[in-house]
Amino acid sequence: MPPRNDAALEFLLSRRSRPAKTLVAPAPNRDELMPLLTAASRTPDHGKLEPWRFIVVEKPAMARLASITTKAGERLGKSPEDIVKGRSQFELGQLAVVVVEVQQSSPKIPAIEQTYSAGAVCLALLNAALAAGWGANWLSGWVSHDATFCAEAFDLQPHERIAGLIHIATESTPPPERPRPDLAALTTWVDK
Repeated sequence: MPPRNDAALEFLLSRRSRPAKTLVAPAPNRDELMPLLTAASRTPDHGKLEPWRFIVVEKPAMARLASITTKAGERLGKSPEDIVKGRSQFELGQLAVVVVEVQQSSPKIPAIEQTYSAGAVCLALLNAALAAGWGANWLSGWVSHDATFCAEAFDLQPHERIAGLIHIATESTPPPERPRPDLAALTTWVDK
């Protein structure tokens, strides 16, 4: 039997994202954030392409992003409610790490595998933040899928897109438990 890491397994069995709207100051400083980014960068990455990068959005930049969100929502014809919801992650945000998927040209590694790697980075960062005692939440939403917003807000290039915005700060209230998947309905066993 391989050696067990019961603490890590217990963490994974009980982990729970914290709603971004419940995260308050303080957020991790740059020194506290680096180990979390390091943990996230240890994600599976077929071919060592590193098909992702990080943009750290600190509190002073949040108001600018909320303003760009309003302009994007108006340009896209979003409802006032959608604009308010899109703005809120920036208006309330303390710190967010934008995980940017960077598609690399590769004859061996399909684009979908690069997308999976970027998604794995998001989950690894989320779990690292939670394991370090921070509250964290993985968001996206309509703004993160709008190329014009992404170019203006983060200077993303045509071969880049947002895989997730990982908000990290201090948990203000414990999150409620939510229903979990029915594993019996989702699992097929193949034994021959």
